[in-house]
Amino acid sequence: MKFYKISIISLGAVALSFLYMSCYKSNIKMVSAANTDFTSKALVQVYNGTLLSLRNYVYVDGNAVTGAPLVYGATFPSTPANFSATSGIRAFLIRDTSSTILTQPIMSFSESLAPNKYYTLFMYDTVTTPKQKIVTNDIIIPADTTARLRFANFIYNPGVPAGSSLSSFDIFSVKRSANIFTNVQLTDVTGYIPYASALTDTFYIRTTGSTTNLQNFVPSTTSPPGVFVNIQAILTPTQKRSYTLIFRGGYRATVTTNSTLRALSIFSNN
Repeated sequence: MKFYKISIISLGAVALSFLYMSCYKSNIKMVSAANTDFTSKALVQVYNGTLLSLRNYVYVDGNAVTGAPLVYGATFPSTPANFSATSGIRAFLIRDTSSTILTQPIMSFSESLAPNKYYTLFMYDTVTTPKQKIVTNDIIIPADTTARLRFANFIYNPGVPAGSSLSSFDIFSVKRSANIFTNVQLTDVTGYIPYASALTDTFYIRTTGSTTNLQNFVPSTTSPPGVFVNIQAILTPTQKRSYTLIFRGGYRATVTTNSTLRALSIFSNN
């Protein structure tokens, strides 16, 4: 009888052990699926075009995504990459942690992000009146050896009405000897166009319809009056990469010693 009771107890313990192991394995499977399922993620890149900004940090749903301060003219991540965010309506917050005379107001806004989509968050305007615009990046990896290029117009030019000759711009390609983007309005971002890789091209910016390149003034260090130079950007595209050519700075900042000098620059989106 005693042996019978011991057997019953032993069998019960074994049964409980199998039940525990079954639940444990089930939990492992559930955790593993949650950690490896990236289908709900969106990929985001940040560009800081806010004039005079010094130490911007970006938060999504209260969590910091920028590990280092984002200065004017910089992207995050700094390499051709993106950070992931869960798709759906996300709460963004951008703030400058520096203690300067010009205090940057906190930007708080929500964006709806779709799964498996790429985005660029453009910060622009000035440190006292910062603004933002998020656009979808139509990232397509070319089947051939080409690259892709788009143009973003985020020049700061207050008081200029939309559609005026000082608010829309063309991009002239030296390699193609033609305009590759035309009549791009303030805060507009074009779609990507195919571009030959491994060939160096120089881009000039012009007001829409003009054949004259916009220029900046370089003061002379020895004798006046100095010289005017074309505003330009130079790119040797890598195949299958997507790039953004951006017009930034203050439109009236035309002297190369100005901290908000108007300029063309390029950054990669993938």
